[in-house]
Parts: sequence; structure tokens; C-alpha cells
Amino acid sequence: MSQQTSIFDNPPPNSGGGGSGGAGDGENLTLGHYAERAYLEYALSVVKGRALPDVCDGQKPVQRRILYTMERMGLSYSGNTGAKPVKGARVVGDVMGKLHPHGDQSVYDALVRMAQDFSLRYPLIDGQGNFGSRDGDGAAAMRYTEARLSPIARLLLDEIDEGTVDFTPNYDGSTQEPRQLPARLPFVLLNGASGIAVGMATEVPSHNLREVAAASVALLKNENLSDEELFSLLPGPDYPGGGQLISSADDIRSAYLSGRGSMKLRARWKIEDLARGQWQLVVTELPHGTSAQRVLEEIEELSNPKVKAGKKALSQEQLQLKASLLAVLDGVRDESSKDAAVRLVFEPKSRTVEQQDLITTLLAHTSLETSASLNLTMVGADGRPTQKGLRQILSEWLGFRQTTVQRRTQFRLDKVRDRIHVLEGRQLVLLNIDEVIRIIRNADEPKPALIERFRLSERQAEDILEIRLRQLARLEAIKIEQELKSLREDEAKLADILANPSVLKRTVIKEIEADAKQYGDERRTLIQEEKRATAEVKVVDEPVTVVVSMKGWVRALKGHEVEPAALAFKSGDQLYGTFPCRSVDPLIVFGNNGRVYSVPVAMLPGGRGDGQPITTLIELESSSQIAHYFAGNAQQRLVLAGTGGFGLIAQVGDLVGRQKAGKTFLSLEGTEQPLPPAVVPAGEVLGVQLACLSLNGRLLTYGLDELKHQPKGGRGLTLVDLEDKDALLSVAAFTQSLQVIGTGRGAKPKEETLKGVGLASYAGKRARKGKPVEAFQKVLRVLAP
Repeated sequence: MSQQTSIFDNPPPNSGGGGSGGAGDGENLTLGHYAERAYLEYALSVVKGRALPDVCDGQKPVQRRILYTMERMGLSYSGNTGAKPVKGARVVGDVMGKLHPHGDQSVYDALVRMAQDFSLRYPLIDGQGNFGSRDGDGAAAMRYTEARLSPIARLLLDEIDEGTVDFTPNYDGSTQEPRQLPARLPFVLLNGASGIAVGMATEVPSHNLREVAAASVALLKNENLSDEELFSLLPGPDYPGGGQLISSADDIRSAYLSGRGSMKLRARWKIEDLARGQWQLVVTELPHGTSAQRVLEEIEELSNPKVKAGKKALSQEQLQLKASLLAVLDGVRDESSKDAAVRLVFEPKSRTVEQQDLITTLLAHTSLETSASLNLTMVGADGRPTQKGLRQILSEWLGFRQTTVQRRTQFRLDKVRDRIHVLEGRQLVLLNIDEVIRIIRNADEPKPALIERFRLSERQAEDILEIRLRQLARLEAIKIEQELKSLREDEAKLADILANPSVLKRTVIKEIEADAKQYGDERRTLIQEEKRATAEVKVVDEPVTVVVSMKGWVRALKGHEVEPAALAFKSGDQLYGTFPCRSVDPLIVFGNNGRVYSVPVAMLPGGRGDGQPITTLIELESSSQIAHYFAGNAQQRLVLAGTGGFGLIAQVGDLVGRQKAGKTFLSLEGTEQPLPPAVVPAGEVLGVQLACLSLNGRLLTYGLDELKHQPKGGRGLTLVDLEDKDALLSVAAFTQSLQVIGTGRGAKPKEETLKGVGLASYAGKRARKGKPVEAFQKVLRVLAP
């Protein structure tokens, strides 16, 4: 971002567009430099001129131009009545012709969004006609809709003619447009914003007006306001459609402090009791960004799944999801109407279905529970796009608001002083009316004569010459005196605001509180921390045997009485191993790079077939291969080790992950490979020994209590001290005896069971070298009998 940041401080030449990219003065540019400059100009234009809101008024350029144009068209609210709305096409035409030389659709889309009460927390435009729906229905064409400004839009526009903001020439220099609008409240937080620029994006949620106003006032009163006090006043977003925010207070605070995070949202519902013990679940509020149509489509997809591309049949996961949904849900219908913006009715399969089971299933598998990103990126008061925290946004807006009030006060003070100056001239005239009339009658140039005789200013003399005869009555003198008295009081108050920063602050606070009282409303989004819904597919807990082939085909056969010799495999394949376990247990797959993958045993195919390739159930990392398998209870302890001589203890449950892509668990270096996991016998660790067998035939045993349980994985501790060109070959956890497998003389297979004194001779401390195993030409592995 260093290049992009620099162009906001030093824009490239000819950044206004057009021309030859800065080479019109004879400068020679290579194609690469020209392309770079042109792209930076484009990026700058998109970031600052199209996609990001301004922290001062919360508007993007097109929104600002629409509001300003509508105000100039006389479409503002006045008192309790509003201006008559005009066709949307007329507004779009004026905006395009005067300020925004782009496509009409982009202007109309922005206008439509500002009129949608389900998109903006506080709509700025009062739309008449079809302006779309939360289900994704588009608005009617601009020739059919009408629009005018909403009452709250006056908080953005009322002070625009009082010298509060700077104006800049429009695209062709024929008129002027405001750089910002004099926002009386921080609309960037009230209505939020969403946009994608070049290299950056923004996603600002909407907030409650009363809470934002309270936080602004508190921060203005005390610049050192603590984070706890600030977040107690502004606890989180307040979305237009309500719903529930279930993120923890710490997560919300963290997102607001950094300016980036994620909000977990959930629908709100009620249970309606029907006749004869029947009931139904009625969703009345949806999470922000979720529509009733989307929820219906998701339920249709779950209840009538389609075969995925490249597959011949529905996957086991699809079948289980369908079964779990249809077990609790009988039907769903959308009863939303004008009287109820959202009313989704879910009918349970029967009245005996647990209400919480239906709720959890729907939340876990549909958009009734979702996440909304938070990215507080915007154009700051310094004109640079930055990701800001909540405190910084409020502080920058408060600085802008104080400057705005200061400029407005100076404008009003100048007008008051000008009026006082004029009235003082009139007062002087009324005291010498006969002489004034004589001078006007007799003088060829009465203006200079009046100035010389009464020491008037040009402004006063001009006013006197334009005064009407009716204003020379005696009653007028009394009115002038009363008006002067009132104006001098106003002058003193305005001058006091400019002279005293504390008075300026009190004025800003008073206005914020008044606006909050007039336009504020109750919070719509409930903030209540909840755990994410996880609907586990109910599985019958029964004994099964997981069968894995050397080529990675897996299946689960009922019962534990499985005869390995009777199992059939595809041509060229053979048995890797069988794992007696339960249907609720996981199958763990170990990659040769230390990554582990987990698959619920209940999702494995059963029957008498060859099973299913494990690679269709997990997302194996590219360039890696499967090394080992294990299936068993989540509480089962395993010793995991690598050929480099390091290892650790972990439970099967530690290896289970929610992602098909698995997770990195055992840290390996260089050419190290993971060893088959060693199963720790049930019981206390103190009674278990660990055997480490090296490639060079050295054996070391010691208490398993010398190892650490590392639930998050890692490299582990040194198991055995290896010599150069040696490697750890096998590990086993045992209690009374140990079986060594290898080859003897003539390369004949040999097995030997060590126990008692013979086994004790290999005992030592962890990380020692161990002792050579006798009577073996080559060792292969150690096993617990």
C-alpha cells in the first residue's frame, strides 16, 4: 500500500482525467511508466471519487450530489409537510446534467438505496412507488417512481448556505458543488456504507442514532473517555431489519478498536401455539443481508439436494443433512406482507418434535444465522482513505462538526453585524429626516452628499436611498430600536461562541442532543451473546469396524467380529488395517507433512462394497500424501512422533477439525516423516512405558510421564538421541511386555517378546541413545502385545 498511500499526498499530474497521461508537454514515457501512472490515477479516482464514504458526512460523491441536487430542486421537508415528490427520472437527469457525468443507472441505483428502509437505518429519501424489496426484487424504472427528501435529510442540508462547507467547480465549471455536506450527526455510522474500491473495500454497519449521539457527546465532554465507557454507550451495530447480534462483547470491542472484524448475527423468532397441542415456529426478523427468499431456497436445497458436478450420486453428507432436516421439519411458507415485513412460518414434523431441535437445525444449516463483516475504511478528514477505529471516526467527525459550527457562527455573526450597521444608519436618518430629504432633493449626487454629511458608509447610504416612505413613520423608529437590541444580544452570543472553545463545545452538544431527541428511536437489533448453533447429525451409537486399504479406500462394517482374511479389495489393493470403534468416533488421517484430517465414522460408506476413496472425504494438501490412519474414541491417547526423534502425546479429540482441509498438527523438518501413531493403553500414564526403536537397531524405554500432552500439537520433546544417519523407526506404548519385529539370520522374519529383566536392560531416561537390540540382523518395529 506504500505506493497507493503516496498518491493521496502527491496526486499524479493530470489526475483530473483525459489528456495524454502527463506526456503532453513533450515528456517521454515508457509504456510501463505510462500504464503505472494511468492505473494509479484510476485507482485514486475510484477510491476517493466513487467507492468510499467520507467520515465528515458519511456520503459517497454520488449520494452527496443526489441530496444536494434535490435540495436545490426544492424537494426538502418543511415543518410537518413536505414538498411534492417528483419523478425519479427528473432527479437523475438533474444530477447527471449538473454534477455527475456518469451513467443514469448508477445514479438511480444510489437514489433507490437511499430510499430503502431495509438497506438504510435512517433513509434519506422518501420514495413513492416500487423501490424494491429485501428479497432482492429490483425497483421500478425511474419513470414510474417519485422521490423527495426525507425529514432527517435536513440534518445534512440545512446549513449548506451558511458558509459551513467549501464548494468546488463541477465537472465542466458551469456551477459549484459542495465538497462535503454540513452533517449535524455522524451519518457514516448512522447509515453505514458498503463499497469495493481498488485495493481496498469498506463495510460500515448502521448504528442507533441515540447511541451514536450519546457517544459523541461523551467523547466531546471528555477526550480521555475510556474504551469501556465508550462501548457501553455504543455497544454495537443496529441493523435496519433488527435481528440479534450474538458476538461477544470482547469480539465487538476488538473489531471497533482495529476497524476490522466480523459480527455474528441471528434471526429472531417466536413460538405460536395452535390447537390440539400443535405449534409452529415464526421468524419475525432476519439477519442483515438475509432475505426470506434466500432462506426458502436453502431449505429447498437441503430437502431436495442435487447431485454435485462430477459425482454420480448424492454424498453421504447430503443424505444425512436431508434426513436430519426432514426429521424435524414438515413445511415452510412465507407469510410476509405489508402488515409483517418478515413472517416465515416453519411447521414441525409433529408436535412431539423438540422446539430447540428444530431451531438449532435451521440456524446451523441456513442463513438464519450468519456473519456480517465490519471494515471501517473511509476517506478521512485529511482526505486520505484509511481504516479507522470507532474512537477515531467519532473524533474526526467531532472536529469537523466544531469547524462547521464555527464557520456557521461566523457567517451568522457577519450577517447580524451587517444588519446592525444598516439599522444604525436608518436610526441616524430618522433623527435628521428633514435634512436627509433636503439633501436628496437638492443634490445632484445624493449618495456622496449623505456620506459626507452624516459620515455614513456606502452600505448605509445605499440602504437609505432605497428606503420606502412608509418606513419613515414614528412607529418604525421603535421597531428599529427593538430590533437593534435583539441583534446586539445575538451578536454577543455569537461572538462568545467564537471566542470561547468551551461555549462552542456546549453549543455542539446542545444541538446533538436536540437532534437525537427529535429523530432518535429505539434500538432494533438485540445484542445478546450466544454460541454459534451447531446441529450435529444424530448418529446411532453402535459398534463398527473401520476398514482401510493400502490405496486409501475406506468403509465401516457393523460389529467388531470382522475377519480380515475374509475382506475383499480392488485388484492390486490390500488391507492397511482394521479399527474396531464406535459409529460416533472419528477416523483420523495423517498426512506425510504433519497435517491431520478427520472424518466422522458415521459418514463412511457401509455395506459389502469396496468403500470410498478417502480423498473424496478430505481435501488433501497438494504435493502431500497420506501416511497413516487411526479410528477410535475421542478420549483415546496417542503418541505421535516423527523420524527426527521428536514426539508428543495427544488425544484423538485434539486431532479433530471442522475443515475438510484439515489442520497442521505435528511439526516436521526437512525430510522427516511421521511414524504410525502409538496407542496408549487405557489407565494412568504413570503405569505406561514408551519404547523407541531406531533405524540402527537401538532400543530405549522410559516412563510415558516424561512426555507432555500437547493438545495443539507442535514439534514435541526429544524422544531419543539419534546418531548421524540414524532415524527413529517405531514407537510403542506398553505396560508389561514389548514385542520386537524384524529379521534374523538369512533375512528370515523374527519376532521376540521382551519382558522382565530382558526388557529392563533397555530402560533409561528420555533423550538417551538406548541399547542395541540383540539377535536381530534388522529391526522393523516395536509393538505392545
